[in-house]
Amino acid sequence: MDLPVDEWKSYVLQKWSLLPKSIQVTISTAETLNDLFLHSSALLQPEDEMFLKRLSGGYVVGKDPDASLFYREKGNKKFQAKDYMGAAVLYSKGVSHSGPNSTDISLCYANRSAALFHLGQYETCLKDIVRAQMHGYPERLQPKLLLRKAECLVTLGRPQEASQTIIDLESSFAAKPTLSASQFQILQRTLCRVKVKVQEKKNLPEIFPEALTKTFEGMDLREENEQIPGASSSVTLHIDPLKGRFLVATKDILPGELLVKEDAFVSVLNPGEVPLRPHSLESKWEIQATSGDLHCHRCLRHTLAPVPCEGCSYAKYCSQECMQQAWDRYHSVECSLGALLLTLGVFCHVALRSTLLARFEDVGKVIKKLCGEMSNQGICLPESKTPAQILKYGQGGEGEKTDKAVETPIPGCDINGKYERNYNAIFHLLPHTENHSPEYKFLCAVSVSALCRQLEAAGLQAFTTDLKPTKLKAAETPVLGAELNVWGVAMLRHMLQLQCNAQAITTIQQTGSKESLIADTRRVRLATALFPVVSLLNHSCSPNTSVSFIGTIATIRASQLIRSGQEILHCYGPHESRMGVAERRQKLRSQYFFDCDCPPCEREKQRPSAGPGREAFRCHRCRALLQGDDVLSCSGPACTESVGRDLLVSRLQDLQQQVGAAQKHLRNGRLGDWEKSATHLQKSLQVVEVHHGPSSVEMGHELFKLAQVFFNGCAIPEALNTIQKAEKVLLVHYGPWNDEIRELQKMKSCLLDLLPIPVGPKE
Repeated sequence: MDLPVDEWKSYVLQKWSLLPKSIQVTISTAETLNDLFLHSSALLQPEDEMFLKRLSGGYVVGKDPDASLFYREKGNKKFQAKDYMGAAVLYSKGVSHSGPNSTDISLCYANRSAALFHLGQYETCLKDIVRAQMHGYPERLQPKLLLRKAECLVTLGRPQEASQTIIDLESSFAAKPTLSASQFQILQRTLCRVKVKVQEKKNLPEIFPEALTKTFEGMDLREENEQIPGASSSVTLHIDPLKGRFLVATKDILPGELLVKEDAFVSVLNPGEVPLRPHSLESKWEIQATSGDLHCHRCLRHTLAPVPCEGCSYAKYCSQECMQQAWDRYHSVECSLGALLLTLGVFCHVALRSTLLARFEDVGKVIKKLCGEMSNQGICLPESKTPAQILKYGQGGEGEKTDKAVETPIPGCDINGKYERNYNAIFHLLPHTENHSPEYKFLCAVSVSALCRQLEAAGLQAFTTDLKPTKLKAAETPVLGAELNVWGVAMLRHMLQLQCNAQAITTIQQTGSKESLIADTRRVRLATALFPVVSLLNHSCSPNTSVSFIGTIATIRASQLIRSGQEILHCYGPHESRMGVAERRQKLRSQYFFDCDCPPCEREKQRPSAGPGREAFRCHRCRALLQGDDVLSCSGPACTESVGRDLLVSRLQDLQQQVGAAQKHLRNGRLGDWEKSATHLQKSLQVVEVHHGPSSVEMGHELFKLAQVFFNGCAIPEALNTIQKAEKVLLVHYGPWNDEIRELQKMKSCLLDLLPIPVGPKE
């Protein structure tokens, strides 16, 4: 998913293995990214491009009226079975495959509006009705669409608009009676019912629905950092020859304090399992929903009613506004390349989009480092001032002196020492070129070269530094210049950066049966992004922060007390509670190219015989790790506790069996089992506490499940007590806008309404 598809990887690596040794050495020892790119690009042959074209041809990303009909019919079957959610997803797929202003797209929008109406999504239903009409919904079917519109307006408390819609509907009946007698009678009965509702609502005050978009009130930084926009004033930026750039606390920071709130500079939605075009005609189109079907491709908002790009079936958005913004900034270039980008992987896509976004900044000030790499073997350029010259020589506007680059104390900062969240910061993320294997660098360079050739062949104006969003029109047919190779080097740099600097944007996805006592969830990767400020945080296997996401916005909160002068740390993946020191260090070394020397690793590597998971036991008194083989002793400096390993293993196995039993009861979803489920879950909390600690996010999730069980069993005191504990833990890690916290607050409100009113003693 991050890297190209396996077939292309295998093809390029085989090509590498067949290269003469001298060429391999030339590429392996290339001193600059420019050298690496030019040598690799020269080896890309027409037959290589043809192979890549055949691979990308396996992805269905274009418009297809047959697909639109297929998905609409499948959606109709789901609708008839009252699976309105499934119907909405299939109608959305039909919308994506339909051309604009066609009967196909109007019918899909209209049918989706019906599914949304049954799901109670009335505002979104109204939008789909407008879209269906805008794209030429058949006049003979307009009455039922208008009737659905009137019902939505009544339900939303807008009787005046509903009355006008009814007048329009009755006028339509009188002017053009297109319905049969039986259809007309059914419609008339429904119309009478709606009229009654309108009369009931007319004397009530107008009620407007709340905005569907999430607000971030309560998520703002208390005081934003003047040096690092998006960061709290409680931190400052330092640099060290060994550690690089990092953040340090300027004062004592309490658990739960918001330290960073940052929108991604660039993000690309992970496509999920997008299947290649199957050979069987019966399964030509995929009916399973993927992340790309359910989330906006720009802001990542979850949506049941996406608006598709008019030029491809792949890109979908939560609104017309998001679609236009994406088109203006990058999708006008990416639209025709959808299949190729799916083939080349998310990293290549992020690299392309990063350079496309750089067009909207003064790149003459941020590419000087690249120019330095290219100074000895520069790309031949025309004499006139072009964007490529700006990239090569660092020239800005007319009259600007650019004899030498201005030195800044910290890479990525401007001349005033301010670390801006812009392309300058992205460009200065380290690519670690010297650490990547020659094969990996060759794969990245050849993939970027192939992408550049496709951009050139398509005649797309991909890289123009004076471009403004309003200037890019779909009808324009611009021509590429010599600067494409320069930007190819920039894309290669970004692709190499991503292994160490890419941030996975994750979300909580609900799984399991709707009838279950609890909402079972799992964390899934939604997108890959670059965050300039988040990238400043170094790793610890026992971090002092928690990272969470709402759309493309990352928030970092202190998960424990951080003293003034301490470094702000987060976990890159390998955590002390999930794997042993040897495995953690191996993973960090292979992906991030460093040997971790955080306190847990330093402490645990003194015991080289310890295998993965053997250090998972903690002292029940002071929470320090237990050390030893057959007899475990507390590693705490002032604690003398010890216990036999066999006893702890026996207890752990017993608890794991009880956790399994609890999960079985919960999956069965029988209310009569809630007491057993609660008992088992309470014991499973002990396992979670041993592995992750009492204030860990894992503990918060388990407490949330237990609260659900108590709530469904109407055990009011127990539920309220557990809700309070879960809220306390989850607020530290996520803040008030987390979905689980909001659900806990709803449960608490409901339970408080059920509490009996205390009656005083009789006098």
